[in-house]
Amino acid sequence: QVHLVESGGGSVRNGGSLRLSCAASGSTQNIFEMAWYRRVSGRGRELVAQITIDGQTTYDDSVKGRFTISRDSARNAVDLQMNDLRPEDTAVYYCYAGARVSPVQIDNHWGQGTQVTVSS
Repeated sequence: QVHLVESGGGSVRNGGSLRLSCAASGSTQNIFEMAWYRRVSGRGRELVAQITIDGQTTYDDSVKGRFTISRDSARNAVDLQMNDLRPEDTAVYYCYAGARVSPVQIDNHWGQGTQVTVSS
């Protein structure tokens, strides 16, 4: 089992910055990818940024050039640096870890979520 704990959410003004951090514990040796998702009120959860165990990254088009995802293997953590924040970035942000437990089974693990609010 993998346990994820997020930190770093809060409230900022338009154009401000925040850094989210997610620390993983438990069976972290099975993790092959980590990501940040967000849920805007009234909408489903959407992928913001993803990073694989070998460092490949993927970003949603809406955050490219503004957000940076990084992984700290020593801390078993993934961070999301968010710059030039906009009101439409307001959401609950969730950390995700995909853990491969067998050649055909992947377990999905989620953090509890952290609120990010951007005011205009």
